[in-house]
Amino acid sequence: MTMPDTPLRVAVIGNGFMGRMHTQAWRTAPRFFDLGCDIEPAVLVGRRPEGAAAARDLGWPEYATDWRSVVERSDIDLIDICTPGDTHAEIAEAALAAGKHVLCEKPLANSVEEADRMVDAAAAATGVALCGFSYRRTPALAAARALIAKGVLGEIRHVRAQYLQDWLSDPDAPYTWRLDRERAGSGTLGDIGAHSIDTAQWLLGDDITAVSAVLRTFVPTRPPMGDQAGLGGVAGAGERVEVTVDDAAAFTARFAGGALGVFEASRLATGRRNANRIEVNGSRGTVAFDFERMNELEYYRADDPAGAQGFRRIQVTEPEHPYAGAWWPPGHGLGYEHLFTHQVVDVVRAIAGDRDVDVPTFADAARVQRVLSAVIESAAADAVMTPVRGRGGEAVAS
Repeated sequence: MTMPDTPLRVAVIGNGFMGRMHTQAWRTAPRFFDLGCDIEPAVLVGRRPEGAAAARDLGWPEYATDWRSVVERSDIDLIDICTPGDTHAEIAEAALAAGKHVLCEKPLANSVEEADRMVDAAAAATGVALCGFSYRRTPALAAARALIAKGVLGEIRHVRAQYLQDWLSDPDAPYTWRLDRERAGSGTLGDIGAHSIDTAQWLLGDDITAVSAVLRTFVPTRPPMGDQAGLGGVAGAGERVEVTVDDAAAFTARFAGGALGVFEASRLATGRRNANRIEVNGSRGTVAFDFERMNELEYYRADDPAGAQGFRRIQVTEPEHPYAGAWWPPGHGLGYEHLFTHQVVDVVRAIAGDRDVDVPTFADAARVQRVLSAVIESAAADAVMTPVRGRGGEAVAS
């Protein structure tokens, strides 16, 4: 693995929640991992001039409002896209054409057509193009994937995934760009359901080939945004704004290898702040993960002797576990922010040509985009819902 003698100079496009998270990751990664090069966070890009104050607070030496001029700069090596989905394709294509490396937040785009364009642009480019499915960087999930790849679960039969949040459960929670189909592409489905889809396909090394889906919007209008903070903010004055995306998604899926998948995503699941869960059942065992206990992996072996069977808890903090050896002593767990640091580590190693790094390419992300599109298509075709009928054969009123 070789890296240039000069620092890798990074520009982050987008100064919201994800831009702040990526900022921390670019600064932290070289302090804990041997990357073979220095990283220099060079410029943060936002839409408004007042973002300069936040940029200074985050330690950026430069702030800009024109991403196009930043992409064209010869002193920038990598463009990190942390903007709403409707801008991903334009920025990524311009950056790749300018010879930059690109890291793009998920979902890759707002449509399959845009995703395919991005894949083609990446194939024709000299730079590395990767998508930010950060949960792949959870040590426990990476350990689960290694177990599955070794075949210890046997024939994979079931995958069930839930991603539940509640930050929109209040009907008066304010409107954000994540509730606008034109900007976000879809709602809960693309925002958090995309993570579940990618995690499942990545864990199994297998693609989803068919889905049957339902999407629901429970709160059709919301008050406009006042002051924004994190994912949400404080409602402002004025007329309520129409919500044009889904609040919740549920679908069954068939994998190419024959496994059955059940997926659920919601941003209205009261009491669930960030419950990202997945369980994989095989003929010889099961692995189960819940991000609310992110340093743990549950593992069941069907060949344990009678009387001793049951799930064992693996505390994934040992130096032998993926990523864990660079951090704290065993038992001293990691948090959400570490996933993005691990993502930076893998991006830099991929740029250096390390073929053993398992990073989601634009082509991987486009496969997720195709599943998102199929879910939307299935939910729009009411034929996927077979009516429940009464004793006389008539459909029960819905």
